[in-house]
Amino acid sequence: MFSHGADSAHDAGGVGVSTAGATTVPARFVWPYGGKRVFVSGSFTRWSEHLQMSPVEGCPTVFQAICSLSPGIYQYKFFVDGEWRHDERQPTISGEYGIVNTLYLTREYNQINSVLSPSTPGTRMDVDNENFQRTVTLSDGNIQEGSARVSEAAIQISRCRVSEYLSLHTGYDLLPDSGKVIALDINLPVKQSFHILHEQGIPVAPLWDSFRGQFVGLLSPLDFILILKELETHGSNLTEEQLETHTISAWKEAKRQTYVRNDGHWRPHQPLVHATPYESLRDIALKILQNGISTVPVIYSSSTDGSFPQLLHLASLSGILKCICRYFKNSTGNLPILNQPVCTIPLGSWVPKIGVPNSHPLAMLRPHSSLSSALNMLVQAGVSSIAIVDENDSLLDTYSRSDITALAKDKVYTHVRLEEMTIHQALQLGQDANTPFGYFNGQRCQMCLRSDPLLKVMERLSNPGVRRVFIVEAGSKRVEGIISLSDIFKFLLGL
Repeated sequence: MFSHGADSAHDAGGVGVSTAGATTVPARFVWPYGGKRVFVSGSFTRWSEHLQMSPVEGCPTVFQAICSLSPGIYQYKFFVDGEWRHDERQPTISGEYGIVNTLYLTREYNQINSVLSPSTPGTRMDVDNENFQRTVTLSDGNIQEGSARVSEAAIQISRCRVSEYLSLHTGYDLLPDSGKVIALDINLPVKQSFHILHEQGIPVAPLWDSFRGQFVGLLSPLDFILILKELETHGSNLTEEQLETHTISAWKEAKRQTYVRNDGHWRPHQPLVHATPYESLRDIALKILQNGISTVPVIYSSSTDGSFPQLLHLASLSGILKCICRYFKNSTGNLPILNQPVCTIPLGSWVPKIGVPNSHPLAMLRPHSSLSSALNMLVQAGVSSIAIVDENDSLLDTYSRSDITALAKDKVYTHVRLEEMTIHQALQLGQDANTPFGYFNGQRCQMCLRSDPLLKVMERLSNPGVRRVFIVEAGSKRVEGIISLSDIFKFLLGL
C-alpha cells in the first residue's frame, strides 16, 4: 500500500508536522486486537519503514512500540499479518492513504489518545469529528470540559494485567493474619441478631443451621430494612415483642413465601453462595457481581461432601481491590489507567448535563427527608448508600444500608415510625451527640475530585465498609458523580 521513499511533500500538508528543534518525548503505539506479526508505520517514518511491535508481557494479544518523537502532529497505520489496518476506536482522518489514525503529541500530554484537532491550521483532510477528543488541560486541579477519554488500548492492557493477577491469586490471599468471623444461629430471635450486628459493628453475618451442620445464608442490613418496612406497613408502632417472636429462620421462610405469592412459582431453598480458599480472586469477584451480593463466605471443608465446614473469612470486593492496589501501587506503569483522571475513564454514574435526553439523575436526598423515603430508595435503586445533600446539592453526609442497625441503640426501633423520623435524626443515632451534622469523620463520606487519578478512587474504595466514592466539586462539595465498588470491577473485568 505504501511505497518506500514516499514523497516528502506529503508531510508538508499536515500529514506529519513536528516542532523543529524540540525535545523528543516517548510516544507509545498500541495494537490491542491480536495478530502474529504486527508493525506500525506512519508519517514519522515517512511511510518508508515498518517498526515491528512486541507483545505486551502477560497480554499476548496486545502489541506495542515506543518511539521518541518531537511534539507535533502525526499519522500512522498498522500492518497486521500482511494487511494494512487502522484502529477504529482511535481518532482517524481520511486522506490520500485512506483512513489512518492520528496522533497529536505535546510535551505535556504525550498519550496515544491525544489527537489532531479539526481546527488545526494547515490541515487539508476530511476529519471524522465523531472520533475527535480534546486533550486534557488542568487548571487549579480541575479538568476542563471536553477532557479526552482514556484510550481503548490503555484500557485493554490494564484489564489484561488485572485479570492475570486475579487469576493467579486465590482466596488465601484475602485471609488476614488474625481476626474473627461472627456467625449467627438461624434460631436466634431477630431482635437479638439486630443487637449483635450493631454491637459488633459488622454489617453482615453468615447463618449457621446446627441441625443440618451447614452455613445456609447471610443476614444483612437489607433483611432488617425489609423487616422494619413490613412491620410498619402492617401495624402502628414497632414493638419489641414483634421482633422477639421472629427468629431468623422464620423471617427467611416468610420472605420466601412472599416471593411465591408474588410470582406464583415455588422457590426451593437456594444453596449459600460461597467460595473456597482455592478459588481465584477473579472467580470470587465474579460470584459477588453475578449474584448481586456484597459478601461471599470463604469456607473450607476437608470432606468431599462438604461436611464439617470451617468459616475462614468473609470475602468482599473491597478486600480484593485492596490486593490489587497493594500489588500495582508501586508499579503504576504496568497499569496505564491508574494515573489517569477518573473523569476520563468510562465508569461510574455522573450528574447528567442539562438537555441530555434519556438521562437519569443521581439518587440524592435532603437531610430532612423521612427515613422511610431513604429506605425505599435503597431497596428500589439497589444501591448501598445515598448521598445526603443540601439545597445546592453539596454533600453533607451519606446514608448506608448498614446505618439501619443504629436503630438497635437504646431500642429505638420500639418507639419510632419510619415516616416520622428524618434522615438527620437517624444519622445522629450512630454518631456522637456532640458531632455536628455533616462533619466528615472516619469513613462515612469518601470523596474525590473528578481530576483525581483512578488509583486514588480505588484506594478509597478498598477501605473496609466503603462501597461508594462521591465525586465532588472542589470547594463547594457539590456532587458530580458516584463510583461504586461494582463499577470498578465491572470496568476492570470488562463486564
